[in-house]
Amino acid sequence: MATMKRRATAERPVPAFGNPDLPPQGAVNADNRASLTDPGPKNPVIGSQFASAQFPPATDVSDMPMFWASFNNAPKRVQNGGWARQVTQYDFAIAEEISGVDMRLTAGGIREMHWHLAAEWGYVSYGSCRVTVLDEMGRAYVSDVQEGDIWYFPAGLPHSLQGLGPDGCEFLLCFDDGKATEYNTLLVTDWIAHTPPEILAANFGLPAETFVNIPLNQLYIFQGEVPGPLEADRAAAGAEGAPPYPFTFSLKQSKGCKQTKGGEVRVADSNNFHISKTIAAALVTLAPGALREMHWHPNGDEWQYWLKGHGRMTLFDAGPKAVTQDFHPGDIGYVKRAHGHYVQNVGDGELQFLEVFRSAYFADVSLTSWLTHTPPAMVARHLNIDEETIAKFPRGKPEIMPL
Repeated sequence: MATMKRRATAERPVPAFGNPDLPPQGAVNADNRASLTDPGPKNPVIGSQFASAQFPPATDVSDMPMFWASFNNAPKRVQNGGWARQVTQYDFAIAEEISGVDMRLTAGGIREMHWHLAAEWGYVSYGSCRVTVLDEMGRAYVSDVQEGDIWYFPAGLPHSLQGLGPDGCEFLLCFDDGKATEYNTLLVTDWIAHTPPEILAANFGLPAETFVNIPLNQLYIFQGEVPGPLEADRAAAGAEGAPPYPFTFSLKQSKGCKQTKGGEVRVADSNNFHISKTIAAALVTLAPGALREMHWHPNGDEWQYWLKGHGRMTLFDAGPKAVTQDFHPGDIGYVKRAHGHYVQNVGDGELQFLEVFRSAYFADVSLTSWLTHTPPAMVARHLNIDEETIAKFPRGKPEIMPL
């Protein structure tokens, strides 16, 4: 690419291929190689993770709000039974629509009974977990979820989470509010401890002494016994009947997957996971060298969680602005609504990440699809490419292009 040249015009000389604006950017345009050195203070370990920040593509131009964050440097709240760490808009200014939590529960570890002011969407990245939730009609739902499964709890519905054997679980939580924090949930222990004994007695129809040993401090995450058979817990939940839609879904095994030679995209939204009315998601898997094609999302900001591999994403905005960043497991990305972007697997192994949206449905617009659904003569006039070549553009909204 670096050896290619743009076509000269009478008004403009021929710059090196890359940034079409002057002055030219990128290492390819640095004739003085000292321009590439960095003799000052630096952290080589961190710097090595961000090759695209050290030497951006020559086509990058201007700047954007930081769209990279990571759970890797988020402080853990460690308790007996597991831990949690989070990234909210307070840590990650661009993330207005979604906040995220990474949580680990041991086998038997319990995230205490609670509810949120925001809806909660979960993805199991390791192990297995038992979830319980009660809907507004008094119908209980109890289920076990495994790696690759998701859940959705609408705002205000009470629930609990517990790690199963043999080694508990780790999972991602997303809330449909960028400011929502995991450390400000409504906990059952907090409410009981801050209610007068006579009110507890009247509410539960039992003597006040019944509550003399209640915890005076919240439990949050604590160690319990590994739960017994699922059917026993379901039977104990009551006879009011099951909710009309399940609160859990297997994203890893979902139908309707878009597959190409370069990878696949699996979608979970209200069309196939009916309960999920405010969060839609896609699980994207790319083979080495494959490209999540140039596209944008018209219906919401994209919050990303990078599960494995080494990816490189470039964002495009008016201005023009184009900025590239590298992502690794445990990192978080964010793309504002309708901003153009693409992702390439630049590692040796499989790349996988989640796209999460505050929306009832998943939607994206493909640049290739747009160009192939526009009269060829119109596209030819814009790109200075002949119509015969335009006819060779991929059709059918490929989503993932192989190497």
